Amino acid sequence: MGCDGGTIPKRHELVKGPKKVEKVDKNAELAAKWKYCALSQEKLKRPIVACELGRLYNKDAIIEYLLDKSAERPNSEVVAHIRNIKDVKELNLTDNPAWEGERHNIKGDCYEDMHCSMFICPVVGLEMNGKHKFLFLQTCGCVFSERALREIKTEICHKCGDPFQEDNLVMLNGTKEEVEKLQKAMEERRAKAKTAKKSKKSKDTKVSKSQDSTGTEKSCIRFDHASVLSFFFFFSAPGPSTSGECSKTLKAPPGPVIGSKRSIQDMKDKSETYKSLFTSHSSAKRTKDQISNWVTHTPYHF
Repeated sequence: MGCDGGTIPKRHELVKGPKKVEKVDKNAELAAKWKYCALSQEKLKRPIVACELGRLYNKDAIIEYLLDKSAERPNSEVVAHIRNIKDVKELNLTDNPAWEGERHNIKGDCYEDMHCSMFICPVVGLEMNGKHKFLFLQTCGCVFSERALREIKTEICHKCGDPFQEDNLVMLNGTKEEVEKLQKAMEERRAKAKTAKKSKKSKDTKVSKSQDSTGTEKSCIRFDHASVLSFFFFFSAPGPSTSGECSKTLKAPPGPVIGSKRSIQDMKDKSETYKSLFTSHSSAKRTKDQISNWVTHTPYHF
C-alpha cells in the first residue's frame, strides 16, 4: 500500500504508540527557583526576601501584592499565606566574587555558565544555585549552606554573631516534604501567637477593671475641707453626759489646717528668699511715693 508519488509509509507513521513523558530540564527548573522571583517571575535583585516556607521573592513584588491583593496575578496562590510584611524576612546574602553579571554576554557570543550564582555561602564558599541545600535564619536573615551548619555546629550566627535555635532555621526552596513540615510549623507558631495575644488582652482588661474599682473606692473616701472641720467641731463640742462621766472629745491636730491661709510670721523656719516670694513680705510692700494715682482717660471722637 503506497501513497501518491510511490512513497511507502513506515509502521511508526501509521501506528501511534504511547506518548513519552516529557522530562523537565533540571537546569531550567533550578534557574526558575533560585534566579527568579516566585511571585512576579522577574530576576531576583536586592532587596530579596524569603517567606516562612522558604520561597524567594523580590521585596518590591511583595509590597505591591500587599498594597493591592485584589489584582489578578498568575502566581497568587504562592503568596496566599503572606498576610503582612512581617511574614517575610529580608535576606543577608553574600556576593559571589566570580559572578561577572549579565553585561559580559550582551551579544550572546560568550559561554554562560548556568550553574554560576550571584551568591555563595560565607563559610564554605558553595554557590547558591540549587545543587546544594541552603538555609536562612529568621532572627537575622543570614543565609548559609546546610553543609556549613552541619560541619560547624554552633548556636551563634557565623556572619553577624546573633544567637539562634534550631527552630529559627528555614530551608530555602525545599522539597514537598520539607515544605509541608515548614507549613505545619508555621501554623503552630501562628496559633501560639494568637493565644498569647488573647491572654494578654484578657489580662489588660482585668487590670483596667481593677484600677477602675480602686479609683471609685478612693473617690468615695475623699472629704472636703469644710466637712473635715465640721466633723472636728461636732465631736469637740461638749454634750450632755448620761452616766456622769466626762464625755470624750476629739480635737483637731496641732498645726495649721490644710488649705487655710498662713502669714509670713508663722514661717519661722523658712529663709528670707522663700518669704520674699509672697506679697505679704516687707520687700513687696510699696511706699506712698511709689503708689501712683489711678487716672482714667476717655477719648471723645467727634
